[in-house]
Amino acid sequence: MSLHFAAVSDIHGNLPALEAVIADIGARGITQIVNLGDSLSGPLWPRETAQRLMALDWPTLAGNHERQLLTIDPAQMGPTDAAAHAAIDDDIRAWMAALPGTMEWPHSVLLCHATPDSDDTYWLHRRRKGSRGRMREATHEEILPHASHHALTLCGHTHMPRVVALADGRQIANAGSVGLPAYEDDVPSWHVVETGTPDARYLSAEFVDGRWQVTLHAVAYDHESAARRAEAMGRAGWAQALRTGKMG
Repeated sequence: MSLHFAAVSDIHGNLPALEAVIADIGARGITQIVNLGDSLSGPLWPRETAQRLMALDWPTLAGNHERQLLTIDPAQMGPTDAAAHAAIDDDIRAWMAALPGTMEWPHSVLLCHATPDSDDTYWLHRRRKGSRGRMREATHEEILPHASHHALTLCGHTHMPRVVALADGRQIANAGSVGLPAYEDDVPSWHVVETGTPDARYLSAEFVDGRWQVTLHAVAYDHESAARRAEAMGRAGWAQALRTGKMG
């Protein structure tokens, strides 16, 4: 397997963003890509995104939204999962059901969606108390309890890119989100995630001189087409997030 690869996460059915990221990765000469999950949920192009990913056949993880799509009663789903559930078929559900929650990669790399032992725990960022739910960077003391023994652990879930080097040299990196640069949620309590730009995000990792070097990337794409799609589907909040990387 390649010692220079890219990791994407949290595509959320945003096919134009995905295509832009694929093109950017290819322009860098990287041929191996892994996907850290939350690929489809949202009002954009869940079925078309699934079909594209199934054809690409990348190593792919299940995130919390894959789990939710497969296990929650559609009548109890929030609008983000409900939109994807209505668009996908049994072949796509079977593909999702076969996805692992974590994956080992050569040279001491672990791939996970949120943390090594959870698909929905925030890791490298936390809610900042008393600031209207805005996020802050987690401290090393907060990060350590979830850290595995691997030299490099890659994650997603929070949509906020970050690379952390621990005191012993282990690294943890969040790839950010390909398809959704901002959102708000009320679990476990209300909070707002914002990257501040509409760019699609991913990371690349290269094994050089016995150590992984991680680079975060931001890719401009036709975010207006995605925002218009969200508006057509009745999701004004998504449209705002896709245009600006911020919530209203």
